[in-house]
Amino acid sequence: MKPHVICHMIVSLDGRIHPSRWTSSPDGASKAWSEVYEAIHEEFGADAWLVGRVTMAEMTKAKANPPGAGTQPPRPRHIARRDAGSYAVTIDRSGKLQFDKPDIGGDHVVVLLGRDVPDSHLAGLVAAGVSYILAEDEAMSIDPLLEVLERDFGIRTLLLEGGGATNGRLMAAGLVDEISLLIAPAIDGADGVEGVFDAGERLAGKAELSLLSTATRPHGLVHLRYAVAR
Repeated sequence: MKPHVICHMIVSLDGRIHPSRWTSSPDGASKAWSEVYEAIHEEFGADAWLVGRVTMAEMTKAKANPPGAGTQPPRPRHIARRDAGSYAVTIDRSGKLQFDKPDIGGDHVVVLLGRDVPDSHLAGLVAAGVSYILAEDEAMSIDPLLEVLERDFGIRTLLLEGGGATNGRLMAAGLVDEISLLIAPAIDGADGVEGVFDAGERLAGKAELSLLSTATRPHGLVHLRYAVAR
């Protein structure tokens, strides 16, 4: 078993995901659009949200945490807290992220790590009160890690919220069950800019999308929801 994964994103009309680059609109602005996005995030009532390393680094901005002393950090997982109301999950294959506290906005942090991350980094996470799960294989397959999130943390529904490479990786692996796309009345237009799904490969034949609902939202936004079948 794994959590029900919903990819929840806000995008421009051309599918780009960085609002700071978008055109403006008389219907609204990036702050108002962000508020609607967060309101939908809360409506889902998910147990956790997941972002990639780059996105999480923008949230934490933490310097290196001194490693804990004395005991060797546990492998393959460290569960600092099982009873959190919600969890902030991130993928950090090489162990680059640092944390100076165990939560993001009250959501307990769980880091999904590559199998060979050194003990020194794990000790720093333990000292910060952060939970972690090490991958079972060198390729860092994500599906076994999601199973641990469901089994050991009780995470039944997980919102996948970028960036594009992280979204694309889970979509290509067949791990996304639903897409929630909030479309803003804006355009990016630049070449080589990150999109919702940057899988590094064609996804044709790997997923089928079925429309679940459409809804207009305040400030010129349109909310689309799709079921993903494989």
